[in-house]
Amino acid sequence: MPPGGETVVGKSFRFVSLLLASLSLLTATPTAADEIRSPSLTALRVDWRAALDQFRTEISSHPQIADDFIFVPRRSVSRFDPRAMPALVQLNAVSSQFFTGISRSPVPVLLPFDAAAYLEGQRNGAPGTALALSRYQADFNPVDMFDAGPAGYSASFSLEPGAGEGMPTRTFAKPVEIQITGSALVYDIADPAGGKGEQAKPLATVYPDLRRFIREGYVRYAFTRFGAAYVVSVQCLDSVAKPRRLACKEAYPVAERFLKALHVAGGQRARPLMDVASVVIDRPTGRSADFSYRPSGDILPNTGYRRQGGHPDPMAYAQMRFPLETAPAFVHSQSYSKRDKDEGPTAYPWRDNFCESRSFEVWQCGGGYGHQGEDIRAAECPPPGDSRSPCDPKQRGVVAVRDAVVIRAPQDQAATLEVNSRTEHIRFRYMHMNPQALNANGVLNGRIVTEGEKIGVISNYLDHPAGTSMHLHFDVQVFTRDGWIWVSPYVTLVSAYERLIRARGREIGPEIASTPQPVAHALPEDVLKPDQREGSSSDEN
Repeated sequence: MPPGGETVVGKSFRFVSLLLASLSLLTATPTAADEIRSPSLTALRVDWRAALDQFRTEISSHPQIADDFIFVPRRSVSRFDPRAMPALVQLNAVSSQFFTGISRSPVPVLLPFDAAAYLEGQRNGAPGTALALSRYQADFNPVDMFDAGPAGYSASFSLEPGAGEGMPTRTFAKPVEIQITGSALVYDIADPAGGKGEQAKPLATVYPDLRRFIREGYVRYAFTRFGAAYVVSVQCLDSVAKPRRLACKEAYPVAERFLKALHVAGGQRARPLMDVASVVIDRPTGRSADFSYRPSGDILPNTGYRRQGGHPDPMAYAQMRFPLETAPAFVHSQSYSKRDKDEGPTAYPWRDNFCESRSFEVWQCGGGYGHQGEDIRAAECPPPGDSRSPCDPKQRGVVAVRDAVVIRAPQDQAATLEVNSRTEHIRFRYMHMNPQALNANGVLNGRIVTEGEKIGVISNYLDHPAGTSMHLHFDVQVFTRDGWIWVSPYVTLVSAYERLIRARGREIGPEIASTPQPVAHALPEDVLKPDQREGSSSDEN
């Protein structure tokens, strides 16, 4: 069987299936103006036997340890029973000390952790300092975040300045953060930039299909292994090195050290996931007397990068709770609100601002730059003396849109929620809440939140309090073969708001011409550059 774990016949069948699916979309009837669809996802088939073979090879240099692992399968149990692969059960027991829940991953977990070397040091009575985890992680610090679930796993590590034998000196003065995600689910998005990249020659022998590319503020290394999709990424700036900004060329040796150190660290065979088809989603039947919205992609004229237009996208990428605690709420531009004379920041109809001009890379937008998400404001408080209930403009609640795990270090200005299930692998990011308040409320790496749970309040934090207007920036990323990609959350928010108010909105304004596109199947995170946007009225995301 080939390294990817898929036979030639299987690949041929899958190619024909994808081709037919693409042709059917090309010839389909255009989407109705107010029709909202869910995304489609492809489920990958994992070759666990190949993963076990790699693990056996990796530990062969430690014969005493290797003899402890049982590679003879248990024939008396179901092949999906963990006991069918006892060596994996043993490996998970070791790794779970440092990576909680590692056995929940349905793809082999690749991490810079040498379990055999660690066990050998432990067996030989190595002193505590010799058992420091970084010693067995190629000098990377203990994991900052690790999450495993039915779709796959994500983890982030860091490398201190000066750490790592043989590493070149660098100008950047802070630890370099590096992320890895492995997934058995990939989203099918129309992505002209997908599947591109160059070979990293020092890694070509170990990772024959590896692609290195800079995309949406990250240098990324994408590859397949055991049939699953993996992406290693480092946030960086594609420019000269600076003490406070990591240059992508400085990130290359860190990422390549990480890739060279990857070992099979755990995971467990599970029942294969199923492809998820795109369907028209259900919406409330009753009409709202108030809620109206302009079409997806209909941004304010001349506010796109180099005056380009928006990105029409009919997808609701998740069935979620609206991120503000109460209605009414309004999706409008915050940077160009002075131009929006007829549709103010706290009025209907809503207006898309996903592709407004920013210096942030968003490859779904024209020219490759955009806003990355949507700005949301709560309604104004009633004036003093109004008979309605009291309102504190500084206490407008922000809630979790789904049951999810939090991804956020104490210094981060944004909080990200990740959903990892058998039908989704998606992230939701919230910006402009006060970091100190988030820290005090425990909105930090690894916390589990439930849908509707209050996680903060609308604020105006951008580098410092009062750095922007009072609003919430909300965006969505989905996992693809190119890694985590920003997609338009506008229709997702429309759908969520309709469920919140239990009424269907009314789409108004000019129709945005759109031609059905084929589902993009790629072949086998956010850099804040100096702001260069044109005509903005505030410095915010």
